[in-house]
This record gives sequence, structure tokens and C-alpha cells, in this order.
Amino acid sequence: MTGVSGQAELDGMPARLYPCTPTRLAAWLDCPRRYRMAYLDRPPVRKGPPWAHNSLGASVHNALANWWRRPVGHRDPAAAGELLDRGWIEEGFANPDQSAHHRRLARDMVERYVAGLDPAAEPRGVERTVSMPTRALVVSGRIDRLDERHAPDGSRTLAVVDYKTGRRRLSVDDARSSLPLALYALAAGHVLRRPCQRVELHHLPTAGVHTFDHTGASLARHLSRAEAIAAECSAADSRFRAGLAGADLDEVFPPRPGPGCGWCDYRAHCPQGQAAAPARQPWDGLADDERP
Repeated sequence: MTGVSGQAELDGMPARLYPCTPTRLAAWLDCPRRYRMAYLDRPPVRKGPPWAHNSLGASVHNALANWWRRPVGHRDPAAAGELLDRGWIEEGFANPDQSAHHRRLARDMVERYVAGLDPAAEPRGVERTVSMPTRALVVSGRIDRLDERHAPDGSRTLAVVDYKTGRRRLSVDDARSSLPLALYALAAGHVLRRPCQRVELHHLPTAGVHTFDHTGASLARHLSRAEAIAAECSAADSRFRAGLAGADLDEVFPPRPGPGCGWCDYRAHCPQGQAAAPARQPWDGLADDERP
């Protein structure tokens, strides 16, 4: 008998579950070669320089998490701005002036965002790690914020809140189609033993909140997709551990070159990616300065 891990199992023994995060599954879908470099190669492949937009995003996420950890009476917009300033990450910016400029923009962004929140509405979790086993995998991940909401029938439900700071505008369809958000909802419901079907994308640059309420059927479809991806990953992992080289390595972990290769952390190690897209500067992903 063979489990999802691709390894032979003894009769009567349960199949080995594949441990993963939504990010790992997404990496496989995006580019198997990048997946191999990120998760399997030992020693690890050297990554490119840090991205400024990732530094900005991490700074904002950390400030908001720490804002919720403050006593209720100390949760005001100015406090969020101060937390942003104190925790600002400098990596990836072209120079100190560019860093300072985007720090000011980010401070304004978090202050405007928290001004619309109820500081007394205590979340059920902030940067909460959740996990869930299924028949084929164990998925885990960290949720930016987990809220408790009142349903129309008076019952209490959970809502997964995901902060976004990128320049791309979002829509409800992004929330509906997000595999990570669906898996977070399933895992949160499993851990807290409470229904969790609502997922929300909070896009701070535009102050947009994009909400989708899943059904049991739609969550099941996302889970089925995740298990299918995990089966592919697990089979590839097993072949890698068995020893692959040369053409066999590229057959199992082929590159998927495209315009996004310019943003890849491993572009320097991938000739196909270098040919597919020009290299990006570490600060190219910063959002435009214009406010909505």
C-alpha cells in the first residue's frame, strides 16, 4: 500500500500524511523548480536580495499585530503609527530617503486603517497558528487576525482576516478564489470547534475590505484541490529523496518561465527564468504613492 508520501506503507498502518503550508502548495503550482530550491535543496540555494515591498508589508503586519496586543485603552491611531516607526524594516530600499518616504506612507496607511476599527472588539487570535489533518495531509499556517462575528441567526462564527499591502487592487473574487484563505478557515474551524466560513481581504492601500462567505461545498472543493496538489508535491519529494540528477531532476521539477521570473528569489540560479524576464530592482514592487 502506498500513502500520499509516495512511500510504501505496511498493511494496516495509516497512510503518512503530507505536512505543508498554503505557501508551499502555491510554490509548487507556480514553479516546481522554485519549489525544489526553496524546500528541498540541501544546502539551501542562496536567495536574491530582500525586496522592499516585503519589508514594508512585514512592517505593517507587525505593527498591526502589536497594536492588538496593547491594552484596549492604548489602541489609537497614533499608537499604530508609533509601532510602525519603531518596527520599520529597512531592507531592500534604494537609499535611506526612499525608505523614509515609504515609512511615512506606511504610517499614514496603518493610522487610517485602525481609525476605522473598534479597539474593544477583541480578536480571537492575532498572528494565530492553526493546523488541521485531513485524510491526505496536515496543513498549517498563520492567520493575520481571527475575528468573532455574530451571524444573522444570533450564533457566533469566525472570520479569517488577511491584511494586504501590495499595489494590485483586489476584489471579492480574490477572496473567493484564495486557496490559502479557504484552508485557514477550515483549520481555524477545526482548532476552535466553531464554524468558520467567512474570509476577508483587507487591502490597506485602498481601504478596501473584500469579503466572501464560503459554503461547506466551496470549502470542500478548495480542500480537494489542496489534497491533489499535496499528492503531486509528495510524489516529487519522494523521487528527490531517492536521488535525482541532470535531466531527471528537471523532468520532476521543471521550470515554468514567465513574466513573474523577474521577481523570483532564485532567478540567479535559473537560466530559463533569466531569459523569460529582466531582473527587477529590489524596490520595484513598491506601490505608487497615489492614495485612493
